[in-house]
Amino acid sequence: MERSFIFYLLLLLCIFSFADAGSIGVNYGRIANNLPSAVKVVQLLKSQGLERVKVFDTDPAVLRALSESGIKVTVDLPNELLYSAAKRQSFAFSWVQRNVAAYHPSTQIEAIAVGNEVFVDPHNTSKFLIPAMKNIHQALVKLNLDSAIKVSSPIALSALQSSYPSSAGAFRSELIESVFKPMLDFIRETGSYLMVNAYPFFAYESNSDVISLDYALFRENPGVVDAGNGLRYFSLFDAEIDAVFAALSALKYDDIRMVVTETGWPSKGDENEIGASIENAAAYNGNLVRRILTGGGTPLRPKADLTVYLFALFNEDEKNGPTQEKLRPLLP
Repeated sequence: MERSFIFYLLLLLCIFSFADAGSIGVNYGRIANNLPSAVKVVQLLKSQGLERVKVFDTDPAVLRALSESGIKVTVDLPNELLYSAAKRQSFAFSWVQRNVAAYHPSTQIEAIAVGNEVFVDPHNTSKFLIPAMKNIHQALVKLNLDSAIKVSSPIALSALQSSYPSSAGAFRSELIESVFKPMLDFIRETGSYLMVNAYPFFAYESNSDVISLDYALFRENPGVVDAGNGLRYFSLFDAEIDAVFAALSALKYDDIRMVVTETGWPSKGDENEIGASIENAAAYNGNLVRRILTGGGTPLRPKADLTVYLFALFNEDEKNGPTQEKLRPLLP
């Protein structure tokens, strides 16, 4: 990763630090063979004023490196452990004790992501999600950590049955009673928040004939009016986030907060991955940071300042899947 975007990010953090605004974090994935040590990564994050990081496991070297850094950390219980965490309270307690309590509070773990995009997991682990979340939370309660550390689970936008227009946002009907209502009840009862992974790139890639690139990249554009409520949108990101807010409202969960746990734009893609380029990645990330740090919510929730985690800190050349899955750094 070149450092130029990090310096630009620091400049924005300094310029807008006075504002009552949102917060920027970064995803620190490590499926690569050429990464610096965790100690050097934490030094980089600290030197540039980044206050939040999200990791996809509980690697001891990473959590130790983050100790006393002042950086707030979200850790992940992987999808493959959902079954064990759901079926055995003893497993959940042991996992929290070993991977969270052992490092907190010197490592400022503020949240546990139980699974990741479970609803698109080909192994169909969604039926274990709610029991796993509850068991992890109960472990935190036993260790007197539940007030400091929240439990949630990142959802992909594919968990929505409808997302356009934003006012028609709705969760997939087959998941509402079995998963979404129990999960949202849990989030409400524990004072947590909904984690959402939102990638305007995918909507643009699939609909580039009707979606303006300027609209997708936060650049100047005439906007798009939502026919359902008359609100005008100037970015695809805001439209996607409001589709989730509308889905929450439809189920009467207007009080649920949201954190965008992943968003970004690929710097390179395969031939069919329209719009993936260094220039577009730089524009999306830079304009997103400015958008979040200048404050203000979305058209539907104007007071809902967002915490957003950019994906990702580094390229991950050993990931499976298409090129764009591997190349989404802040700036290549």
